[in-house]
Amino acid sequence: MAHTVAVVVGSLRKESFTLKVAHALAKLAPPSLKLEIVTLHGLSFFNQDLEATPPADWVSFRETIQKSDAVLFVTPEYNRSIPGVLKNAIDVGSRPPGKSSFLGRPIGIVANSPGALGGVCAAMNLKQSLPGYSGPIMQQPEIYLNGVGDAFDDKGNLVKEALEKVLRQYADAFAAWVDKHKK
Repeated sequence: MAHTVAVVVGSLRKESFTLKVAHALAKLAPPSLKLEIVTLHGLSFFNQDLEATPPADWVSFRETIQKSDAVLFVTPEYNRSIPGVLKNAIDVGSRPPGKSSFLGRPIGIVANSPGALGGVCAAMNLKQSLPGYSGPIMQQPEIYLNGVGDAFDDKGNLVKEALEKVLRQYADAFAAWVDKHKK
């Protein structure tokens, strides 16, 4: 039986490279993983005042994460960090205290950028903020995808062979990570 992976996409842009990378990973993942893309459109802002009666969109997001066996964050880098929408999703999913939806789920991080650094700072930001309310975070291989601007055709299909190889290797490594931590 395949492990279900919630692929949390840290960009709202309809034609974002991040969403395209997430879809490419879903196509390249081995049969032992079933990647389900989770976009953050419509996820309202976290506000602790609402925790007693959380909004329906929070409940839905938390349930999606809780039903998954693992979580893969795919994120661009905004101002040397993660996008606010992704930070908000982490805040929503990690609450209430002690009941994080991410607990016990193996975590993967894929950062990307059309620029030269490939989202290194965004990935490091996630690695610093996730421990304590998530499951084990895969440390190796690290993946920072740079120059993704020309990696997809006008239909969103991955056309850069070198990137396909890297994504396939990462997906295989993540499958082994999930299998190791979900037995």
